[in-house]
Amino acid sequence: MRRALWKGAISFGLINIPVELYTAEKHDELDFTLLDKRDLSPVGYKRYNKKSGREVPWENIIKGYQYEEGKFVLMSDEDLRQANVEATQSIDIQSFVEREQVPILYYEQPYFVAPAKGGDKAYALLRETLLASDKMAIAQIVIRTRQHLAALIPQGDMLQLITLRYPSELRAPDDLPVPSRKSKKSAVSKQEVEMARALVDHMSSDWEPGQFHDTYRDDVLALIKKKIKSRQTHAVAEPDEAAAPATSGAKVVDLMALLKSSLEGRGKSKPAPKDKADESTAKVHKMADRKPAAKRRSAAKSESRTAARSKASPRSKAAASKSTARSTPARANARRAQA
Repeated sequence: MRRALWKGAISFGLINIPVELYTAEKHDELDFTLLDKRDLSPVGYKRYNKKSGREVPWENIIKGYQYEEGKFVLMSDEDLRQANVEATQSIDIQSFVEREQVPILYYEQPYFVAPAKGGDKAYALLRETLLASDKMAIAQIVIRTRQHLAALIPQGDMLQLITLRYPSELRAPDDLPVPSRKSKKSAVSKQEVEMARALVDHMSSDWEPGQFHDTYRDDVLALIKKKIKSRQTHAVAEPDEAAAPATSGAKVVDLMALLKSSLEGRGKSKPAPKDKADESTAKVHKMADRKPAAKRRSAAKSESRTAARSKASPRSKAAASKSTARSTPARANARRAQA
């Protein structure tokens, strides 16, 4: 059993008919996933806090009416219902009109109206009255946060409700270049009209909506199957939401959150042994000690050079000792001459 979109009553004079409203519309569009053409990553949409840039779950979202710049009045669903309980729970019939009097441009969205418990007889009375008079009822109904103009129309055993557009929601076609019926330039002859009518009569039939379907959708699916058969496909890896850094569509970015996410993600992606992990943790907490570390590296290099010099070959050591032995008598003779 499908879930009712709206529950209330049809107000018909002094008669109240308990009813439930069900959507009559079903979208049958092809579901395409949006991808980034650079790396074929899925593109998603998020509800985010414009101050922090973080995603906001549905349970934390409330409605607010901005009455001044930066100042809001908070409104809950219960507040909206209590504003006018009668309006939110009734389909209030205003008048009855001929069906042909309402232009098709006013028709908006269709719904099914079914009787609730105890409303079968009153429901049948309104339906039969509308069928006998060949009229439809014009009513007003509040759905969610908006009051709609609506038409109640009988169709077989069912009452249908179609929301109507208000006149202010329609644009006037005055500025469109439509040929006037009085224009001599676009006038058509009587013979042309008769021939066109003959074609209309030839193509006329009873209304059978089942014989129509979306042929364009079929053609697109056929093209998709053709691409699959010829291996024109691409593998798309789903992103790891746990390891991915936080992204933001807002201009104000929480840099600390991004840095923290990056560090946590780096630690999770490649676990290290315990001793190395301790070393990496020490490095993270001592990022400010970069200059002393550089000095220590320089000292270590100089020590290694000194050690390398000290490890000379035995042949070079012997040469050094001979040179010292030769220079000793020469120095002694120089001292005697000076004396």
